[in-house]
Amino acid sequence: MAKIGVEPTLTAVKETLAEMGHEVIDLYSESDAQGCDCCIISGMDKDMMGISDVYTEGFVINAEGANAAQVAQLANEKLS
Repeated sequence: MAKIGVEPTLTAVKETLAEMGHEVIDLYSESDAQGCDCCIISGMDKDMMGISDVYTEGFVINAEGANAAQVAQLANEKLS
C-alpha cells in the first residue's frame, strides 16, 4: 500500500488509513513529507503567508471540513 504522511492532529484519519493497510507516518516537519505518496494536512496553517514551498512529489489533501472516511476515500481515489 501507499506511504501517507498525516498531520499528528488528524488521529481519526491516521487510524482509518492504517486500518486500510497504508503505511502512515506523522508529519512533524517538511522533511517528513519526502518519500510520501500522499500527504494529508488539517488546513489550519495552510499557506498563511502566501508562500508555497514544495516538499513532496505526492498529492496533498486538505482535510478541513471532511470526516476521516471522506479523507481516506479521497486519498484512495488519488492513489489509484
